[in-house]
Amino acid sequence: MCGFAGFTGLDLPATRDQCESVLDSMGHAILHRGPDAGGAWFDGELRLGLIHRRLSIIDLSELGAQPMASESGRYVISFNGEIYNFRNLKAELESAGARFRGHSDTEVMLAAFEAWGVEQALARFNGMFAFALVDRSQRKLYLARDRMGEKPLYYGWQGRTFLFGSELKALSCHPSWKGEVNRSALPLLLRHNLIPAPHTIYSGIHKLLPASFISLDLEQLVPGELPEPSRYWRLEDQFGDGPDWTLEGASSHLETLLEEVVGDQMVSDVPLGAFLSGGVDSSTIVALMQKQASQPVRTFSIGFNEEGFNEAVHAAAVASHLGTNHTELYVTEQNAMDLIPRLPQIYDEPFADSSQLPTYLVSQMTRKHVTVALSGDGGDELFCGYTRYPNMLRGWQRRGSLGSRLKGLSGRLPSGVTAQAIRALVPSQRRRRTEAIRFRLARAKAIASAQSLSEFYRQSVSFWPNPAMALVAPRDGRYGLTDPLPDQVPDNDLKTLMWRDLNWYLPDDILTKVDRAAMACSLETRIPMLDHRVVSFAMGLPAAINMQGNIGKQVLRSVLYRHVPRELIDRPKQGFAVPVAVWLRGSLREWAEDLLNPTRLREQGYFKPDMVRQIWREHLAGREEYSSLLWGILMFQAWLKEQRECIGTGEIDEYAR
Repeated sequence: MCGFAGFTGLDLPATRDQCESVLDSMGHAILHRGPDAGGAWFDGELRLGLIHRRLSIIDLSELGAQPMASESGRYVISFNGEIYNFRNLKAELESAGARFRGHSDTEVMLAAFEAWGVEQALARFNGMFAFALVDRSQRKLYLARDRMGEKPLYYGWQGRTFLFGSELKALSCHPSWKGEVNRSALPLLLRHNLIPAPHTIYSGIHKLLPASFISLDLEQLVPGELPEPSRYWRLEDQFGDGPDWTLEGASSHLETLLEEVVGDQMVSDVPLGAFLSGGVDSSTIVALMQKQASQPVRTFSIGFNEEGFNEAVHAAAVASHLGTNHTELYVTEQNAMDLIPRLPQIYDEPFADSSQLPTYLVSQMTRKHVTVALSGDGGDELFCGYTRYPNMLRGWQRRGSLGSRLKGLSGRLPSGVTAQAIRALVPSQRRRRTEAIRFRLARAKAIASAQSLSEFYRQSVSFWPNPAMALVAPRDGRYGLTDPLPDQVPDNDLKTLMWRDLNWYLPDDILTKVDRAAMACSLETRIPMLDHRVVSFAMGLPAAINMQGNIGKQVLRSVLYRHVPRELIDRPKQGFAVPVAVWLRGSLREWAEDLLNPTRLREQGYFKPDMVRQIWREHLAGREEYSSLLWGILMFQAWLKEQRECIGTGEIDEYAR
């Protein structure tokens, strides 16, 4: 795992030394992604520079150093990730006459570009990756990202300079950086507690979508103009009717496939282990690792003393059964408190999935023992594991009567009058404040007004039903959940929901959380479930084969039950959450109160102070549970404070003013 950054454009620092100094600064900002080594490359004729930070995993020698040039010198690459099938590709290339100096996957990638061209090579890579590739012959810059979005890639114009890199903090170290807040990202943040691709918190800067690449003609650069991303693989093409599987047949096929994938991803020249929560997904991966390992696999879990938030006991039981070398850490509230001030720096932009806290802490613990960790992420999205899927489908099917009643009522009466009437007439609502009822009505109306299952899903997973309630100047941006479904994906069943999650929630929440948390600790994570062969198999299964009543992942469970007794696994899904609601009323109260100060909010001009303060008071009083709504705002406020403090102290003054 590594990190990279670079720039091109019409305005460059005056001298080569100054260009290289800027590259060094950009590289230093992402030192955590690659603490083992670094390298820079600059071409004055092309007006382009690359910086690379290396976390050595495969071929620890200098022969694996980057930026790396191809044998002919035509291509130069800075690459973050792993190509798991590089040995097979290498053998094929060698048979065609290619020669190799080392045994890194980076060198194989360059030979593949030489032999097959960029797009064909991309289609043949099996791995997680993001890279910047310079074609010196065609005078082009390529930026590309892996199929499922495991590795990040940011890019965009700042003035007359085009910037790109693995993390936003690297881009912010260029003298052309402006760092203006992108207001169109704020409604998305309030809806989902994250900023989905292609948006970022900064104006002019974008996230490259998964399975996509862009190509820039270095001779025809026009500031502000960006090429449309091209797709080299399409998730929707995996949605089809596969073989008529039985549960037993599908499970056997999946076990064989996953065993091969896990074996590929266990290849490492440095110590390797796995995250283990004790749930279906991570337990399956660890079981298949242990089956192939010659010694006990290192496994790691994290626990909480708060009731209802602790999975460590389940992980320990699974580890004991499988015979792994298990390490666990029980997190105190103080551990989390100490971490919270660091979150803006780790994530670079507001990110408000509170499981970011335990994810970082388990990564930090794991890095003390190993350099690479496999995880079970992706199982819920691929094998219909979320309990919200069947619940949401039933809600959509029952929407008619509720929708007509709400639309009729809200159409005739102002929301305040409707709320007062409900409060007066419904016994269970008499202790609830009118504004809280209005908020619930807004949510119910948004859900009931949906004209498709996709829109019903979008509204159901929105924390704020109408972000304009809290924003001074809302500007909605389009993203994965507002894009139309492709023809291959139905808009009326469980696969609709799986598609939506795979296209935004998985890359923009789960994978972002894991990558930034782990890489902040210089830990490489690998995710076997997201091998494109597993994805293709899973999407070809009928959704019904994975559902038994309200319990999903039947195919994956059937694989696991061959290795771990059911009684160790069969329990309600717990997730990886932390008790933020309680903490906001306790140890985090002072921190939150400062960030939500009405004078501060008014001067900043992003949020409506009255609305924010109202939900804050309701939460503090224990009348409502508004922690999810508040956490998104708090993460923005903490991020904004950190940005302004950095500028004020001069830490990024020369670059960010």
